[in-house]
Amino acid sequence: MKGNVVQKALLAGLLSLGLVGASHAGGDATAGQAKAAACAACHGADGNSFTPMFPKLAGQGEKYIAKQLKDFQSGARSNAMMAPMVLGKSEQDMADLGAYYASQSVSVSPVNAELAAKGEKLYRGGDLEKGIAACVACHGVSGKGVAAAGFPSLEGQWSGYISAQLKAFRAAGRDDSTGIRRDNDGDVRMMRDIASKMSDKDIEAVSNFVSGLN
Repeated sequence: MKGNVVQKALLAGLLSLGLVGASHAGGDATAGQAKAAACAACHGADGNSFTPMFPKLAGQGEKYIAKQLKDFQSGARSNAMMAPMVLGKSEQDMADLGAYYASQSVSVSPVNAELAAKGEKLYRGGDLEKGIAACVACHGVSGKGVAAAGFPSLEGQWSGYISAQLKAFRAAGRDDSTGIRRDNDGDVRMMRDIASKMSDKDIEAVSNFVSGLN
């Protein structure tokens, strides 16, 4: 019974989040490819970065990419490296970049098989005892996310990058001492809540599992 209540509450939250910002100008992938030239040094020419320091953008949803760029531009998401990159960019520029990266295929990252097996259980089933919702609800069976709702793809992402983000969400959920301070952003609040209940081992396992999805 408790599990059903948790699942219903989660689904209600997902539906409400999916309605936020549902309409925007469609992006042009061809135009986005030219505009992505400035992003290649960190994220790779096709959105597959060369190091976990920078996230892979290939295969990421257009809506998600555009939203992150808007957040960097407004200061809602703080990042010293990204702030100058979004100066002067229009909403159409951001949509075009999102469309380009969404059209690319993500490469699979190397994983630790033993950790990935443990992570799969948490990703697909969550942990009711700890109150951790299954990742699959927002990020999909194959980790591709839900593009229409703006939920990000995780497939093939560097495990080190995923781990760093989950730990940042966890810290924000506990004491709000990080740069993740988008208080009115429902999906960020959800991630803070989930990550705050995850141990380092949980995070490492899930990060390894999603890194190998493709």
